Amino acid sequence: MDVKTAFLNGDLKENVFMSQPEGFVVKGKEQKVCKLVKSLYGLKQAPRAWYEKLTEHLLKLNFEHFDLDDATLFIKKVGRSVVYLVVYVDDLLMTGNNESYISSIKKDLKKIFEMTDMGHLHYYLGIEVTQHPKYIFLSQKKYVGELLNKFCMTDCNPISTPMEQKMKLTSSEGKEFEDATKYRQLVGSLIYLTTTRPDISYVVGILSRFMHKPCEGHWSAAKRVLRYLKGTQDVGLKYSKVDDFKLIGYSDSDFDGDKETGVSTSGYTMSLGSAAVSWRSRKQSVPADSTTEAEYVAAAEATKEIVWLRKILEDLQEKQENSTPLLVDNTSAIKLAKNPRFHDRTKHINTKYHLIRHHVEAKTVHLRHCSTNDQVADIFTKALGREKFERFRNMLGLTNTPSD
Repeated sequence: MDVKTAFLNGDLKENVFMSQPEGFVVKGKEQKVCKLVKSLYGLKQAPRAWYEKLTEHLLKLNFEHFDLDDATLFIKKVGRSVVYLVVYVDDLLMTGNNESYISSIKKDLKKIFEMTDMGHLHYYLGIEVTQHPKYIFLSQKKYVGELLNKFCMTDCNPISTPMEQKMKLTSSEGKEFEDATKYRQLVGSLIYLTTTRPDISYVVGILSRFMHKPCEGHWSAAKRVLRYLKGTQDVGLKYSKVDDFKLIGYSDSDFDGDKETGVSTSGYTMSLGSAAVSWRSRKQSVPADSTTEAEYVAAAEATKEIVWLRKILEDLQEKQENSTPLLVDNTSAIKLAKNPRFHDRTKHINTKYHLIRHHVEAKTVHLRHCSTNDQVADIFTKALGREKFERFRNMLGLTNTPSD
């Protein structure tokens, strides 16, 4: 559902005045201003006012609002019928197990707001959605094409990986790039592309570290990502039906990944059976003293994501009855999370990272060891060779557009 002129529906709680609009100035009262009684586009309050107005009416329609989990998620249950509604500014997504019930909710919403029924989801915020009885496929093929055209790379030669293996970019990669704005536009566009392309998350995270002063080497690395996308334009996430709908996580780190600051890079991914549903590649806040500490911090960050996802799944009536496995390829980090007697050696580690021990004891999460060769989160911590990169990409659930 697409809400027309959504921000004009908002009610203002504070006094806001504006100059008389051009062409509507009252003669003899040019010095006077207008007091707004409704929200307008351009006001800082407009998004909040619209969100509060929409929330007010959804609650009147007996939707439940799960503030602690996701402020954009609303759920309505009547008997065995359940409807999930997600809000993104003026776009509403609905799904559920009763199509006639969804239709009745659409009618109720249309009585309150002027909106358009866009039908079944096929294209949303630049994301292409293919719905099939056996799977759902998400991709951004059109967006990639527009990106290649915008940066004059439609005729470039494709390449198999987004970043050269073992490459470590620094702040000094040749002379300063002459058009920093162009670099920022490209990296910003690539950041949005990671919505359905976790395979480029690591390199995009690295490139975003040099937004303030990019060099020629950074621009070359960014163009390599476009060359990679040229050859993988059809790739997207395929979510298939599975018998075992269980959450599973992977976490990894690249110790001392940033040679200038000595800070490591954390990476994690969460999967629900067939493909990844959540992932992240992020520079850690402080340097780690050892590989164990770097892995421990990465596992702690992954644990926070698991806790949040478990809450969301419970809201979606898919409560995870058993503890969620988190696969780590460092046995020392696993022992550190399970056994408090090592505390004397880890007093320097920030207290917030020790939350993992609490969740291990509470049986929210249990850590398991996995081989480095099977650690799919490795794709979020370093540049890999072609064979390993493609294998991990497949493990994430990324595949070419299905033919049927």
